[in-house]
Amino acid sequence: MVHVLSAEAGWLDRCGGPERGPRLNPADFPTVEAVIQAWSRVEANVREFLTHLKDDDLARQVEFSFDPSEKYSMSLGELMQHAANHGVHHRGQVALLLRWLGHAPGNFDLLFYYADRSATMRYGER
Repeated sequence: MVHVLSAEAGWLDRCGGPERGPRLNPADFPTVEAVIQAWSRVEANVREFLTHLKDDDLARQVEFSFDPSEKYSMSLGELMQHAANHGVHHRGQVALLLRWLGHAPGNFDLLFYYADRSATMRYGER
């Protein structure tokens, strides 16, 4: 989970959001609560970044590298799509690991998230 959190903050940094700094270290997150608190901060940063995003920004080229010898460039829209896909990929891995450990993570498909959220909004529950 710390890898996913670190990647989310890292891609946001590359896209023009707040600087992440060095890759996050799992040892710095000894509890689930520590991950949740950090994730809340990153989520707030993502939401802030998205509020200022314009359609034209999605075509802006972003340069990045994983090591100094290789440089990449792609559009902001492509990077954002990658970040979302990366999170989905690892969410599935976490669900599988939880099942192997004997825990049922429940249905966390985006379809059901939207349906639950829609029902909550429709019936005035918060």
